[in-house]
Amino acid sequence: MKLVYAQEPFPEDLENSIFLAGPTPRSPEVKSWRPDALTILRKKSYKGIVFMPEPRDGSFDGDFDYNEQIEWEARGLELADCILFWVPRDLKTMPGFTTNVEFGLWVSSGKIVFGAPENAPKTKYLRIYADKYGIPSSDTLEQTISDALNMLKNKNPV
Repeated sequence: MKLVYAQEPFPEDLENSIFLAGPTPRSPEVKSWRPDALTILRKKSYKGIVFMPEPRDGSFDGDFDYNEQIEWEARGLELADCILFWVPRDLKTMPGFTTNVEFGLWVSSGKIVFGAPENAPKTKYLRIYADKYGIPSSDTLEQTISDALNMLKNKNPV
């Protein structure tokens, strides 16, 4: 598995790529969900590329450029074979407002899967649109990842 973190160059070979879209912690006290996603992908022996819209060191301090981040994410979403939306929304610590915009931009693309914990607040609208567009949906991260891997398998049959 090849990891491409925020603002790092994208590789030339992008086959079997997943963008991990969803709320990103903005403080070190809040745990990111993405390391759990990587653990699951490794467990499932995923060999593709993962776009991680978080800095490699986990910190948005220092040389972080917000405008560059926006451009990097837009390019990554465009390049990805599959956009995995996992929305473990917490209105105080990970509200995911940017996630709502990105979901809206890509909902009709045919390349997204959606998941959110059953109790995640303010996800009903996203769930309704996922259903409306036939987007695979789940309430567990593991199943959302399985849905993404199935999508990739169907796009790139062996």
